[in-house]
Amino acid sequence: MSDTPGRKAAPPDLDHLDAKAVLKWALDQYHPRIALASSLGAEDMVVLDLLVGIRPGVRVFTLDTGRLHAETYEVLERARRRYGVTIEVCFPDRSALEPLLQAKGFFSFRQSLEDRKECCRIRKTDPLKRKLRELDAWITGLRREQAVTRADVHKVETDELNGGIVKVNPLADWTEAQVWDYIRAHNVPYNELHDKGFPSIGCQPCTRAVQPGEDLRAGRWWWESPEHKECGLHGRVPR
Repeated sequence: MSDTPGRKAAPPDLDHLDAKAVLKWALDQYHPRIALASSLGAEDMVVLDLLVGIRPGVRVFTLDTGRLHAETYEVLERARRRYGVTIEVCFPDRSALEPLLQAKGFFSFRQSLEDRKECCRIRKTDPLKRKLRELDAWITGLRREQAVTRADVHKVETDELNGGIVKVNPLADWTEAQVWDYIRAHNVPYNELHDKGFPSIGCQPCTRAVQPGEDLRAGRWWWESPEHKECGLHGRVPR
């Protein structure tokens, strides 16, 4: 194994493995410098359940933007109790957030795409980048089915926007039905907003319930076109 495993290209042949096999491989390769980045959504709760079954002391972190739903904090506490894990909470840099709020107010993200991305950068992307500097690999609950911006994700890939560390997406080929079948079969705790029409949950002002037949991420930044509906956490280098 290289002294800097997170800095070399990810193996190209792991898409055929199931989620548990991908996670076992990743933990064998990168523990302890690997962590699950959890939004506490349905997919991330499935990944957490799988991880704890493989290595109970796995590292987990989440981003608290300061604008989350109360239900998100509630599932955070349920996850801590259920799995006995320490979930590291990452916060925005106060020295960056306060000037934004003073200059543009609490709803600047509604003014333009640029303003929305600025808010996401300060509240989400910058805290994530600080955390990823501690790691050689990170794990997500991304699925190809979730959005057009995620249609080509691989189960293991190189995250070129974060210094070339390895990004592990064990549920890349799962359907929404598979996620919920797993949750029900294993009694996995989940955010109660999912029962109220929220398939994708982010910050409270930027998330709404979706209507029947709408895209899974239609409730995120619903005033924007689909190709823009990423906060920057899962950006990709243009080809």
